[in-house]
Amino acid sequence: MAQKSTIYKVELSVSDMDRHYYETHKLTVAKHPSETDERLMVRILAFALNADEQLEMTKGISTDDEPDIWQKSLSGELELWVALGLPSEKIVRQSCGKADKVVVYSYGGRTANMWWEKIKNSTTRFDNLQVVNFSEDHTAELAKLANRSMKLNVTIQDGEVMVSIDDSVVYVTPDKWKTADH
Repeated sequence: MAQKSTIYKVELSVSDMDRHYYETHKLTVAKHPSETDERLMVRILAFALNADEQLEMTKGISTDDEPDIWQKSLSGELELWVALGLPSEKIVRQSCGKADKVVVYSYGGRTANMWWEKIKNSTTRFDNLQVVNFSEDHTAELAKLANRSMKLNVTIQDGEVMVSIDDSVVYVTPDKWKTADH
């Protein structure tokens, strides 16, 4: 019998001073059996970094043709495609063709560096692609915060991110490897 996803209830308060966005999102996040706490927390952080009332989690890890997070316009156009991890060059290319803006959040230390070196040159033609890396230390600290019921506060200022739950605080510095040109 297939393992079922574990449901996480997340109250995510986002204070993004860089974008002047201040909202609380109540998320029900399904953690796939093969998903680690680290990936789950990166997914929630990616949501916070792009927070918008139209932003939503997708089926994610269990489907190949959907991103982990997306934002659609009211008329159904795909405005934002957010992918986590180390997607293949083909997936990056297809994503850039489907959405107005694509953001890849990579993590995994040396493996992420090797992935980026391998695909970096083939991504230069995509003006709508942004690639952001999280350090292994930061994502490992985030993973320790994972809990089935979380009240997360994410504060973003000058590109720096502070994630807190109760008395635990993790500081994350996203490293922008590629910025979108529009």
